[in-house]
Amino acid sequence: MEQHVEQHMEQHVEQKIQQMAEAYKLLADKTRLTIIALLKEKELCVCDITEMIGMSQPNASQHLRKLKAAGLLSEKKKGQWVYYSLNPEAEAYVQCVYEYLPSMKAQLAGLKNNSCGVQEEA
Repeated sequence: MEQHVEQHMEQHVEQKIQQMAEAYKLLADKTRLTIIALLKEKELCVCDITEMIGMSQPNASQHLRKLKAAGLLSEKKKGQWVYYSLNPEAEAYVQCVYEYLPSMKAQLAGLKNNSCGVQEEA
């Protein structure tokens, strides 16, 4: 019985380390880390993100999909557009990275308002 419990604990540890490695691999990509830095400042739609990082919408969507699948992002539909934000329930070992990201406020200040063509809700 004791050996079974020990084996189960080893599997759990291995699984947790694998999850952490996958999350850090995602964050090791410059584009994805830039997206995280932007979303640390505010919720953005794909149009805003593509404008900020100078990438095509399909490429940006692929990065966003990976980050969302890993549990790092939340999405919310507003009309025909999807808005992304950081998932507040992401693992602490991921969230601790956020505080070391540089501020993107200056870059976001140059962003066109309503770049997706959506009227802001009052």
